[in-house]
Amino acid sequence: MKAVLCSSFTGPQDLRVGEIDEPKPAGDEVLIDVHAASVSFMDQLMVSGLYQMRPPTPFVPGTEASGVVVAVGAKVTTFAPGDRVACSSWTGGYAERMTAKESKTVRLPDGVAFETAATVLHNYGTAHYALVERAQARRGETVFVTGAAGGVGLAAVDLARHLGLRVIAGVGSDDKAALVRGYGASDVINYRSEDLRDRLKSITSGDGIDVGFDNVGGAIFEQMARLMKWGGRLMPIGFTGGVIPQVPMNLPLLKNYSIIGVFAGAWAEKFPHEAARVNDTLMHLLAEGQIRPHIDRVLPLEEAGNAMRAVANRTVQGRIVLKIR
Repeated sequence: MKAVLCSSFTGPQDLRVGEIDEPKPAGDEVLIDVHAASVSFMDQLMVSGLYQMRPPTPFVPGTEASGVVVAVGAKVTTFAPGDRVACSSWTGGYAERMTAKESKTVRLPDGVAFETAATVLHNYGTAHYALVERAQARRGETVFVTGAAGGVGLAAVDLARHLGLRVIAGVGSDDKAALVRGYGASDVINYRSEDLRDRLKSITSGDGIDVGFDNVGGAIFEQMARLMKWGGRLMPIGFTGGVIPQVPMNLPLLKNYSIIGVFAGAWAEKFPHEAARVNDTLMHLLAEGQIRPHIDRVLPLEEAGNAMRAVANRTVQGRIVLKIR
């Protein structure tokens, strides 16, 4: 079968499309005819050797996909051949067929396109785990989301709006402002051209933010650490800026706020049943129109490397999707 192959951790430019053997599902896995797969910042980090795990090479990148079940393992009870599904996995999505754990697979509601379905579990799953499980955000609280026009960031803006939060969106260029406003942000800050500290203080009347949802890291996270409200929750989601921040611990001490780590993928591994329930919840919200994943563009499988470079260069709003069938 056709698949994108990563043979060395040298980045998207060295990805190649080749022929590999079809995978076989283990007892707790399903085999899926992949119709669409989304391209994430995590995928780009993985092939560049910059993620916290390194699969044995060669491997097929792709952490999220959708398609039709063609076979199931002996222990699988939830799915059968012919089911339309979305799934997540550490690898394997950029191929004509992939395997995924039963617990990381979810049935698609009628009418949901494969391209849309391939953008939900990672983006909105991370946002849901962060906002609902970790921060326990309450209606009326103020959340500041950085990298707000990217895949996870835009999902956080969208879900926070659905939860009744006041959303302040942080972006790196003015051309992204309209998109995040359209998804529910009441205020937008371009932290590359505006003073983040002054703007956040002005928007919150000096009170600071209840919830910090940071995808960027570095100096932005360090500034957010000084802008938290009493009892707030500051969450590192990722470090797309390339720098892991350092925070003086007297800051959370003085305002009794918490710094809460968010690694949704690890949580899903440790608590598969809880993660599966969240996936079902997200698909219901999608079917009801309560969340609206944004697709930047749809490209053929052969464009996987270019798609990853676009993600790395921050020219993507929402998600790029690879159409495989």
